[in-house]
Amino acid sequence: MIHRYAWTFLIVSSLVACGDGPPPPAAAPGAPATVEGVTIGVDDRPLIVFLGTSLTAGLGLSDPSQAYPGVIQAKLDSAGLRYRVVNAGISGETSAGALRRVDWVMSQGEVAVLFVETGANDGLRGQDPDTLRANLEAIFARARAQRPPPRLILAGMEAPPNLGREYTSRFRAVYPEVARTNGATLVPFLLDGVAGVEALNQADGIHPTAEGQRRIAELVWGVVRGALDG
Repeated sequence: MIHRYAWTFLIVSSLVACGDGPPPPAAAPGAPATVEGVTIGVDDRPLIVFLGTSLTAGLGLSDPSQAYPGVIQAKLDSAGLRYRVVNAGISGETSAGALRRVDWVMSQGEVAVLFVETGANDGLRGQDPDTLRANLEAIFARARAQRPPPRLILAGMEAPPNLGREYTSRFRAVYPEVARTNGATLVPFLLDGVAGVEALNQADGIHPTAEGQRRIAELVWGVVRGALDG
């Protein structure tokens, strides 16, 4: 637990944790299209979509494939599982932004698994946890409209402790409540075992290094694998 709270303290003092990253490069002729920073190519494999923030996008890494969704793709390939990972992480995005994007992301193909990582930026801005809850509920409701509906996974986050005990408790409670009401599998804290560990984070103390991302992938892989088997 100490690593979790160390990380929430750090996000208060560093806007880069949730700042916008560089704009995505233009696609070359014949290359997969990139819309709102999300690359979706021509491929008939079922999708595993990671809808998230800079933590999912891999902000600060030299190669986007080093972010945990890319590591999950490598694990799928090694296991002979025919799925395509879509890293739909956008730096600086709140849960409201994720809600605005979910319809477009879900329209790109058959989504077998939707993994949602959002809320850190809501907490950083002190937004009402009830709004976060409503946005997450709406994201999952729209995902369930797909036929067949995807399996749902929700990654829990933490709010900065300077917002007070009542706020952080309300914020933390959103994730298990939304997971329970939507039949989603909960990852209690995405950065468990990584947050607050200097060797696993970049110089900002917020965004994981490539090794930190691999640690996250180990945590996430078991949940994703279980969803595919479920």
